[in-house]
Order: sequence, then C-alpha cells, then structure tokens
Amino acid sequence: MSRLISDKYKEWEELCRQRFQRLKANEERLNRYYIDLYDMGSEITPDVADSDITVRLADLQREIRSLISYAVGCIFGRYSLDRDGLCYAGGQLDSSVYSTIIPCKDNIMTVNSPDSGLTKAVTNFVDKVYGSETLVENLRFIADALGGSGDPVTVIYDYLRKDFFADHFKVYKKRPIYWQFTSGKKSGFTAIMYFHRYTPELTGVLERDYAVPYYEELKAQLDTAAGLHRSSTGAEKSVHRKDISRLQAQILEMEGFISRLHSLAEQKIVLDPDDGIRVNYDKLKEILV
Repeated sequence: MSRLISDKYKEWEELCRQRFQRLKANEERLNRYYIDLYDMGSEITPDVADSDITVRLADLQREIRSLISYAVGCIFGRYSLDRDGLCYAGGQLDSSVYSTIIPCKDNIMTVNSPDSGLTKAVTNFVDKVYGSETLVENLRFIADALGGSGDPVTVIYDYLRKDFFADHFKVYKKRPIYWQFTSGKKSGFTAIMYFHRYTPELTGVLERDYAVPYYEELKAQLDTAAGLHRSSTGAEKSVHRKDISRLQAQILEMEGFISRLHSLAEQKIVLDPDDGIRVNYDKLKEILV
C-alpha cells in the first residue's frame, strides 16, 4: 500500500473524475429519454455543462487544506484515527477512542514556531499516518500544494499561522469551532483552541503556561539583541536595531494581551454551546482574531 500523499491524491482525483463523469452521463441519459418522450429533439440538447454537475472534481489545494483541518481535528480530539466519524463535540471526553493520536491535554496549541506547538503536531500526524520513511516527500507535497516555497515545515507553519483560521472561518460560515487567540497585529503570540473542549479555566492556563513564558522569551531575545547591537558596527548594527524595534513592539503588545487574559481568567467565563457560536465568541473577543 502506498504511503505517499501524492499517490493517495491521484487515487482520490480519479475516483472524483469517475463519479463526476458517471453523474454527468446519467443526467444526459435522462435528458435524452425525456427529449425523445416529448419529441423535443429539435428544440433542446441533452448535453449537460460541467459547471451544472452537483459533485466536485478534486482540487489539490482544497484537499490538502482539508487534510490539515482533519489533522487539527485529531489533535484536539474532535476526530480519531482509531474510530470513524465525529468522536467529540461536547460532554465527557472518552480517552479510550484515541490511541494513534492522543488529543492535546489542555486544549491549547500555540502557533509561534515551526518547531513546536500545532506545527509540530501536524508534522507528527503526517509521520504517524503515512510513515517516517515518506515524511520528507509528504511534507514537500503538502507545502507545494499550499503554494509555498522553501522549507516545507516553515511553509506549513506559515499556513497555520496566517491562513488556517481564515479558511476554517469561511468553511464554517463564520461560526468557527477552532478559535484563534492572538496578542495583536504585531504577531507576538498565536494559539488555537477547540470550542467544545473549552473550560472556564482555559484562559488562566493560556496566561500562565503559554503567554507569560512567551513574554519572558521575548524579553530574553531583546536582551540578546541589545547586547549584539552594542558590540556591532555598520550594517550589523542596523540589523540589530531593527530586531530591537520589532521585539520591543511585540513585548508591548504582549503586555496588553496578558493584561486582557488576566482579566478574563479572573472572571472564569462560562461558554454555553446552546447559545451558539456567535454569542459565545463575543465573550472572548478581546483576545481572539
């Protein structure tokens, strides 16, 4: 059995093509039947335009983005590689249905580095599903399908950080089930959670275990950049000055984000699925995209 995503896509593409052609042929056959029945051959044609066929042909970029979305669903426990269909959308999480991919423990996945958080979890998903021996080729295929260039993991990271939520928001008709936390436009901090696993303690965990450590890391980077700036000359000094300005802006943004997080954490806000996504989303909108 092939373990290359490219081969799997070719199989899916052919299946979609056959299904498309079969439906088109059936519709044209029905048209010919009724045309002959009512003797309308001189007035209309039985031909059906491709655009009028109600099943879709395969589209590489769309399918790869769907694969990533499914991977994210497995990472958060919505789906399981060990059981068909929806596995969790509220209630008690049954840990027995997960063995290949174990859902993230605290319902928070950061998107701040290609080497950790959600990006690392997605690459691990590809590794476990398709095998380590094809990992390099599969990551390259995914990156090419996403339209990126350069290191495949970085391309996947860029998609998760910049475009994943926008795609998800659109597919779910502005009622997302994966919510993206952000510190602001300086891109200091980004993380994602699964709505159905939210608890009132989540914002406190997000502040204590993720936002504050990231803030401290930025300050350490600033100290390093400042030291390099002091010891450098010429063009290098200009580069370090830009790094310092960027880090200072991100640190300032993080301070505001942590303050908002702390306020929400103290409130222990409850989300009620019965109220719908939009009502609940507004309760945390200060820290969401």
